Amino acid sequence: MTASERDDQIGRLFKAELQFRLASAVRLAVTLENQPLDVPTEWVHGQNRVKHEEIALRPDQADYAACFLQRSATFLMAVGMKDAIRTAVPDPKSSADSDVRAAYQIARMIRNAFAHAPFSPKWSIDPNCRNQVFSVTDVISLDTTGIDGIEFDWRHYGGPLALLRMCRWVRFKILKDQALLRKSFPPPTKVIIQQGDLILVKVDSVPAKAVEIEVERLPDGGIPLGGGHVLYPPHKEKVLP
Repeated sequence: MTASERDDQIGRLFKAELQFRLASAVRLAVTLENQPLDVPTEWVHGQNRVKHEEIALRPDQADYAACFLQRSATFLMAVGMKDAIRTAVPDPKSSADSDVRAAYQIARMIRNAFAHAPFSPKWSIDPNCRNQVFSVTDVISLDTTGIDGIEFDWRHYGGPLALLRMCRWVRFKILKDQALLRKSFPPPTKVIIQQGDLILVKVDSVPAKAVEIEVERLPDGGIPLGGGHVLYPPHKEKVLP
């Protein structure tokens, strides 16, 4: 791999990371109804022209589309990683480094799942990769046991943040990108905690439209929020049974 090829692959992975970060910000803003949905009242591009009513989005449509926008950005990271590893490592499937082998196979299998059916991806695991665990140390792990042909699920490999971490791992560990001092960026305007798809926003006062509900606390004092999520007071340690 030449220096030019290396720099090109680094640039592609960083673009994929930036797109994922932007898509994640857009999805959060759309869900919280903070994302403007303005489109041109008239848009001309080449010989084509559309009016506002042809491309305008309802809030429910934007929320639906934002989910797939983030998913597409996640898929592009996998595509970028697969190509970057193949460029940097001759025959990555047989690499002496188990982390490199695992990173390549995970990126390749996720890429394949999306490439063949981007809106409803399914795993297509090669026979020689089935019933195995591919793991990049402290980054990501994929257990292929019994998943061939079934619907793609983030729980199989750890989710979008696991892919983001792997993308950075490939960029710094395999491509040897240099970690530069980050430039300053705008501070957050709200305190937002997100766990999976559950979003918690800190407010200064109870909203006027809030409805009080009766919730039975768990034996350890936690408040069940549904979907396996439990809310605890600050600094309270969970008491295991």
